[in-house]
Amino acid sequence: MSYQVLARKWRPRTFHELVGQEHVQRALVNALDQGRLHHAYLFTGTRGVGKTTLARILAKCLNCTAGGPGDEAVTSQPCGECSNCQAIDDGRFVDLLEVDAASRTKVEDTRELLDNVQYAPTQGRYKVYLIDEVHMLSTSSFNALLKTLEEPPPHVKFLLATTDPQKLPPTVLSRCLQFTLKHMPPERIVGHLSMVLEAEGVSFEESALWLLGKAAEGSMRDAMSLTDQAIAFGQGEIRHADVAAMLGTLDHRHVLALIEALAEADAARLLSEVAALAEQGPDFAAVLDDVTGILHRLAIAQMVPDAVDNGHGDRDDLLALAARFTAEDIQLYYQIGVQGRGDMGHAPDLRTALEMTLLRMLAFRPQGVPKPAQTPLPMCGEGGSGSHGGSSTGGETAPASGASGGETPAEAQPSSQAPEPQAPSASSSTTEPEAEGTPEPEAEPAAPAAEAAPPATTPPWEDLPEEANADASPAEAVAAPAEDMAEIGMAAADEAPDAGPPLEPSDAPAALDDTQPAVEPDADPTPVADSAGQAAPEPAAGLADEPEPQPASAVEPEATPVADAAPADEEPASVEASGSRLTHEDWLARFDALGLSGLTRNLAAHCMVENDDGETLQLRLDPSQAAMQAEVHVERIREALAAAGFERRLEIADGELAAGSETPKQQADRLAAERHGEAVEALRADPHVKKLEQAFGAQLIEASVKPVTEPARR
Repeated sequence: MSYQVLARKWRPRTFHELVGQEHVQRALVNALDQGRLHHAYLFTGTRGVGKTTLARILAKCLNCTAGGPGDEAVTSQPCGECSNCQAIDDGRFVDLLEVDAASRTKVEDTRELLDNVQYAPTQGRYKVYLIDEVHMLSTSSFNALLKTLEEPPPHVKFLLATTDPQKLPPTVLSRCLQFTLKHMPPERIVGHLSMVLEAEGVSFEESALWLLGKAAEGSMRDAMSLTDQAIAFGQGEIRHADVAAMLGTLDHRHVLALIEALAEADAARLLSEVAALAEQGPDFAAVLDDVTGILHRLAIAQMVPDAVDNGHGDRDDLLALAARFTAEDIQLYYQIGVQGRGDMGHAPDLRTALEMTLLRMLAFRPQGVPKPAQTPLPMCGEGGSGSHGGSSTGGETAPASGASGGETPAEAQPSSQAPEPQAPSASSSTTEPEAEGTPEPEAEPAAPAAEAAPPATTPPWEDLPEEANADASPAEAVAAPAEDMAEIGMAAADEAPDAGPPLEPSDAPAALDDTQPAVEPDADPTPVADSAGQAAPEPAAGLADEPEPQPASAVEPEATPVADAAPADEEPASVEASGSRLTHEDWLARFDALGLSGLTRNLAAHCMVENDDGETLQLRLDPSQAAMQAEVHVERIREALAAAGFERRLEIADGELAAGSETPKQQADRLAAERHGEAVEALRADPHVKKLEQAFGAQLIEASVKPVTEPARR
């Protein structure tokens, strides 16, 4: 007996042998069991998904004689043993007329076919017309078929099959029950091929079947045909290397190796993998497409692990890789890959374009993170915001190359230029309760403008590169007093001596917080240096000129107590720097004086002090910012605290922040909102603005109001 190919040998003969297409199988089985039969069925779908097979099974169900001769004997489970079933399986049943519409497109052929519709079936219960590739019929043929297709004789059933239903006239579609057959997923193809090969006694490697399932592109018939070819190519066996060589496709493991090199941020390994690929002469554009396809699957694996497509049989490998990337890196790499694919036509050659695209992915990833973080899966919801868990200690050394710009905080901004908040003088006492989070005392009605306290510093919170903020001084971001906002178009008070009379000690408000140290009556109003040698901020506009900054060498790791560092006639520092515990209030007060910038400042601004035992300082990080945490940033914060007199081992852990407390970022946002509100109220109360509103019906656009953030300078 001649050899029968697997696609024909293993063709399903009943609905229960059908692989996939459960939605069509269910509808047809229920219709047959209930006797609700339509006169015309249309099966659509790509090649090799079972359109003709379904039509033949349906014809067998309509004409099986196992249940009896009447119409009520129609069954959804044909016996396969009666003469009608065997004749249909062998293709010699006279009442099953299979028509190839691709070869019989003329209207004369259709009319000849319809001339025999009126005659009763010869052998079976129904005369079944199976018209394959029905979309190939001409317009005249469709017009000739319409009337018969709508009202055929009771003994006739039309079964139509097509791969392109869009080409069918709407008049034909409206006369048929349409069933759309789905593509076969690779998982289902691999499972069916495994069953077939085990029954055939052919040894195989599962990875080779995944190559066949992917190459079949959703067609079970193509998969069976490729399996026949692979058996012949491998001399009776199916091996991964043989199938890859037969298909001429790229080994998927090489693409995974490229993704692993991206996960390790290893440029040398990337180039070596591309060189190994070049030996096989692949299509480098297709390689880049595969890389971006895997990045897309990694993004899904991070958000919804259960929804990962297992088309290559590498689902477990992808889940492991997804935990080695941050979500931001995957999105960045994908965008670069898509743009690099479009730029390939302008590159000198495709290999150069692939290498440059891969190197661009590493060049543009955030340089503040020297090694990719471990990302817990899934990342959706509050529990999956990319938190790292655990804590980072400041004792670990951060690589110098991992920091942007390669500078330490002391190099980026000397501590002598970063003034720390001091104890309240006579001119700044009114704002201390606000900085400490206590209720603000009532302002005196006749307080002069010179007594206005300088508001808290508002740093730029945007995620700018560290080089852009390296030279910025916190003193340059001091906001204007609230009283200055009421003066429309007027700048803040000038720092020159002629801006106003010097403030007398007797004019200082007496409403000081109990926790603040007292001010000596004969205290010098000029700023003093704290125990760490850092210059204090200017008390107010119109006082003494800005003191000269202290040299950086004045900063000592172990600062002496305040009582020994400052003379008796000077005011004590607000926070002791030696041997004291850093509270969250001290953290808020000293934050701007730490001299942090860039991503490091952004990370620290979302932290609050959780505990300080004198040896270890524990900071709690907002979970939404956990992805920014890295060893290099932790080390910079620790060095800045050490320069301020707090030599500690630093631990930063993300978690829920304490209720009622605010981070430096939240404090700055609140103060900025308050200044904006005061500026809006000052504008609304301005008589000139009122005249404009009354005379011209003008309206104040609050979003365009920007409060003065710096004092005017001459």
